[in-house]
Amino acid sequence: MEQSSQKTKIIKPFNAVIFGGDGDLAVRKIYPAFFHRYVDNQINCDFNIYSITRSIKKHDNFYSNLKTFIEKTIDYDLDRNKIDSFLKTIKLINIPSHTEKDYDVLKNELNKSSSFQNIFYLSTPADAFGDISDMLKKCNLIDVRSKVVLEKPLGFSLASSKEIHSKISKSFNENQIYRIDHYLGKETVQNLMVLRFANHLFEHSWSSEDIESVQITVAENIGVGTRGEYYDHSGALLDMVQNHLLQLLCLIAMEPPAKLEADFVRNEKLKVLNSLRFFNEDSALKQTVKGQYTRGKVFENQVPSYLEDINKYESGTETFVAIKAFIDNWRWKNTPFYLRTGKRMKNRYSEIIINFKSVKHNLFPSQGEIPGNKLIMRLQPEERIELVQMTKLPGPGGYRYKPISLKLDYMDSFLERFPEAYERLIIDILRGEQTLFMRQDELEAAWRWIESITHSWKKNKMKNILYEAGSWGPGDSIMEKNHAWIKLKEDGDKEI
Repeated sequence: MEQSSQKTKIIKPFNAVIFGGDGDLAVRKIYPAFFHRYVDNQINCDFNIYSITRSIKKHDNFYSNLKTFIEKTIDYDLDRNKIDSFLKTIKLINIPSHTEKDYDVLKNELNKSSSFQNIFYLSTPADAFGDISDMLKKCNLIDVRSKVVLEKPLGFSLASSKEIHSKISKSFNENQIYRIDHYLGKETVQNLMVLRFANHLFEHSWSSEDIESVQITVAENIGVGTRGEYYDHSGALLDMVQNHLLQLLCLIAMEPPAKLEADFVRNEKLKVLNSLRFFNEDSALKQTVKGQYTRGKVFENQVPSYLEDINKYESGTETFVAIKAFIDNWRWKNTPFYLRTGKRMKNRYSEIIINFKSVKHNLFPSQGEIPGNKLIMRLQPEERIELVQMTKLPGPGGYRYKPISLKLDYMDSFLERFPEAYERLIIDILRGEQTLFMRQDELEAAWRWIESITHSWKKNKMKNILYEAGSWGPGDSIMEKNHAWIKLKEDGDKEI
C-alpha cells in the first residue's frame, strides 16, 4: 500500500518515546525495526529514542542485552560499529508512576529538542494508556505534530474498546492515533493489493461469480508460553481473529478504493466489516468451532496441555477457533470465508487461499472431476504466492493431468533483504501515513461482529472440543460439502 504514485513523505527529526521500553516486544521488534531502517539510511534525519521503564533494576545490562539481540537479527554484511552508534541514540528513563514529578526527566529531555516531532509508542497494557496520555498532556508534551502508537489488545469487548478510545482521545486526535497490527506490514499482505488491483486477470474474477470459497489460516505450533495470564482472558478469538484475521479478510474482500490514501482504503475496509453476517445461537452452533489443546507431540517432542501451560485445573478459554463467515453484499453473497487459527497445531504457517470454481463443462470426464484453481498467498514462515492450475502430464496416454503450482518465491525472486513488518510500520508512522493502521470506527465494527459470536457462545454454553497438540484441530465440522481445509504435509508442502 505504499503510495508510489505520490511523492514520498520526508521523515522529519523525531523523538521516539517507548513506554514499556524494556519489554519483550520492544526488544524483539521495536528497537530492531528502528535499527534496520537506520542502517539502511531510510531514517536519515536527527532522532532520539527514549526507553521508558518502571523499574531502575531493568537498566542493568540493558544495552549489552539489546546489542546481542540486534546482532541476531542481522543476516547481511554490516559494520558492527553501526550497532554501537545506534545504541547511543537510546536513553533509558525511569518513570515509576504517572505523576508530573516522575515525568520531569522526560519533559526536560524532550524540551532539549522541542523542534522535533514526538512519537509516543505505548508498548504497555492498555489499562495504562489513559494515565500515560493524560500525563503527557499535563506536561505539555503533545502538540499537533505528536503521534501515539497503540499496541493490542485494544480492549476485550466493544465497551472496553470504546473506554480506551475515550481516554486516549482526550489527549490525541484521531489523525494522531496509530493502532498497530503487524500483519498488515507483511510484504505478501502488501502485495495482495497489487495482485488484485494491478492484474485484470484476478480482479475480473474476484467475486462470488468465480470464487467458491476463501480460507484464511494462522496456525501456530507453540503454546501460550509466558503469555498465559493474558491469553486466558482473551483466547484465540480475541487474540487473533478480532484483529489479524479480520484485517486480512478486509483486504481480500474490499472494493477498489478511489485513491490509495488512508481514509479511502479504510472506508472500504469498514464497508466489509459492516457487511459481515452476524451470528445467532443457531448459526454459531453450525458455523463456529472452539477448541483447547491437550497433551501431544509437536515435531516428535512431547508437549503439555493448555491447562498445564497456565497451571490451572480448568479453564474455558479456547486455544483454537474456526469460523465460517459470510459477507452480505453484491460481490460476496453466499461465498463462505473460512477463518481458522490455533495454538499447538501441527505446523506454523499463515496463508490465504482463494478457491476458484471448477470449469463449467468438463472436456476430460475420464479423469474425473476437475478441481478449481487455487491462489495461495503464504505470509509465514516464508513469503510466497502460488497459482495452482491443472497441467497435462507429459507423454502418451491421453489427457492425463494434475495440479501444478506456479510459484513466486520472494527469497528466490528478489535478492535484497526483506524488511520486517514492524520496519514498514515504523516508517509509515514517522511519515504520517495511516493506511496500514485501524481507525476507531473499524475497530468498533470488528468488535460488534466478534461479540455476536461471544454472546452466542455464552447463550449456547458452548464447550471447547479437546484436540491433541500436534494435530490440525477440530475445525472440519464447519466445512460445506466438497470443501476441505488445505493442510500442510509433514514436509511442508500442501495437500492440494
